[in-house]
Amino acid sequence: MAGHNIYKRYIPSIVPQSSDEGAMWLFVFNSTDILVKMDVETLRIPNSEDFNGEELVFSYKQYLGELEGYPCYCIEVDDLFNPPEGMLFRNLRSLLGQIDEDIFLLAGRSFQIVNWNKMNKFCGQCGESTQAQQNELAKKCPSCGSSFYPRISPAVITAVVRGNEILLAHNKNFRPNWYSVIAGFVEPGETFEDCVVREVMEEVGIRVKNIKYFGSQPWPFPDSLMVGFVAEYDSGEILVDGEEIEDADWYRFDNLPPSPTKTSIAGRLIDFVIQRK
Repeated sequence: MAGHNIYKRYIPSIVPQSSDEGAMWLFVFNSTDILVKMDVETLRIPNSEDFNGEELVFSYKQYLGELEGYPCYCIEVDDLFNPPEGMLFRNLRSLLGQIDEDIFLLAGRSFQIVNWNKMNKFCGQCGESTQAQQNELAKKCPSCGSSFYPRISPAVITAVVRGNEILLAHNKNFRPNWYSVIAGFVEPGETFEDCVVREVMEEVGIRVKNIKYFGSQPWPFPDSLMVGFVAEYDSGEILVDGEEIEDADWYRFDNLPPSPTKTSIAGRLIDFVIQRK
């Protein structure tokens, strides 16, 4: 998602600037999935007018700001909620590449906020019920004063290049015969570049050099920020860790296995290193 800017269309906010009247984007979640509306053969995020005046019973609602002038809300409903006719719940990840990119990013933001609310109803310090703040996206404990913000977990994702070859690996959680670049979470005390070196060494046993920043992508599964890099092979032979990575190899640019599309930063990284040669 290098070069993409959601703020060309979206203005974030916490407090609504006007009353809830007219059309609104509604990002509605149950415990696992997001509500979508089926239009002919396409899926889209519903708006308030799609409910035809039917009252939406919810357990949590948070204003997100405006997308192209229309107010946006993320909403949590009970798993027993019965979707209106023409709507259904879908796994958010399955919508990647199926809906507008800005809408997907905002849906991901909504997903993280809903999960943050569920996980921070009580103070982790003293157990008191937390209170939502009006001036920022935060919860505060009225008893001990602890504040809780939505969690963001930074992770690196790296395309390792050797001449006209790219290193691709099969994670045990991938579907069969599907390969991608190396990724992993940043640990305390690390820079992003340190994390690249460690993750590549841990997962496939080689060393890299000339690490260059590529771009970033929010990845709400569950709360990551993927920070992309391109690195050059330095030394060592491939030796997979056998825990996360089951197989890895060097692949010529003209002979790649099934791998991510450009709807994800992994696919963009792969495409970038191929096109620059």
